[in-house]
Amino acid sequence: MEQLRDRILNGDARAIARAATLIESRRATPLLRELFPHTGQALVIGITGAPGAGKSTFANQLAGSLRKEDKRVAIIAIDPTSPYSGGAILGDRIRMLQHHADPGVFIRSMATRGCLGGLAPAAADMTVLFDAAGCDVIIVETVGVGQDEVEIAKLADATIVVLTPNNGDDVQALKAGLMEIADVFVLNKSDLPGAEKLERELRASFTLAHRPDGWIPLVVRTVAAEAQGIDEALAAVRTYASTGLGKQRRNEIWTARLREMLRERLLERYDPTVFEQAAQDVAGHKTDPYTVIEELLGTRTNAA
Repeated sequence: MEQLRDRILNGDARAIARAATLIESRRATPLLRELFPHTGQALVIGITGAPGAGKSTFANQLAGSLRKEDKRVAIIAIDPTSPYSGGAILGDRIRMLQHHADPGVFIRSMATRGCLGGLAPAAADMTVLFDAAGCDVIIVETVGVGQDEVEIAKLADATIVVLTPNNGDDVQALKAGLMEIADVFVLNKSDLPGAEKLERELRASFTLAHRPDGWIPLVVRTVAAEAQGIDEALAAVRTYASTGLGKQRRNEIWTARLREMLRERLLERYDPTVFEQAAQDVAGHKTDPYTVIEELLGTRTNAA
């Protein structure tokens, strides 16, 4: 384990790939414990939005812009789970072929494995791996599941929501959930009709709803397919990162992450058959769900 850790800290691509496989199979806790003291330097950028908005193309161009600055980049591309193999379909890798031979870019596709919210279950641990491996920026592209895809805000230091003109009615662009997590809005395909109207409506919505931290999202127009506006989008992310709100965001991220880790560990303590039997008892009204939970947690008392 120490040898693998040292190879990862030195940026060994094979060691990173092996560790990523261990993380996805949920067998990397000892390794992650060794790597964590070496993290905290990478900027994690989340990219989310509706399917077809151009997230993969934008992420690809963003990585290219960062490479021009000689930044080491990791891209975690969350793909839909294959109904046949259970793995990722790897569509994002097809769109990022220009980086396949670049040792400064590491691309990892991950399957959602049925997880809602647009992220794979092991995505947070994967950012720890790439951070320890010396990546300057980690781009996490979600699968694109719709307006409830807000889990990325619990992982990324800065969240980009990618929108396109004429993608649904005007009200769609102003709905809660997905729209409220953006630190930066990227209006992609802005060469299409309706881009100016969408930007005007977005900015108008900022006067109606205010975030608790006081941040007003920045809006950037891009045409990712032609690499237009990419540097401006990166500058907007850095503007948000320079505000000092990132520290507050990291505290919130780890509060949510620790709760999730505790939930996972508690579930691992029990055989699945325990829940199946308990469910049968509750469904048959032999007991109540509140008593079941108290007994599982060991907090059941005889008090009335």
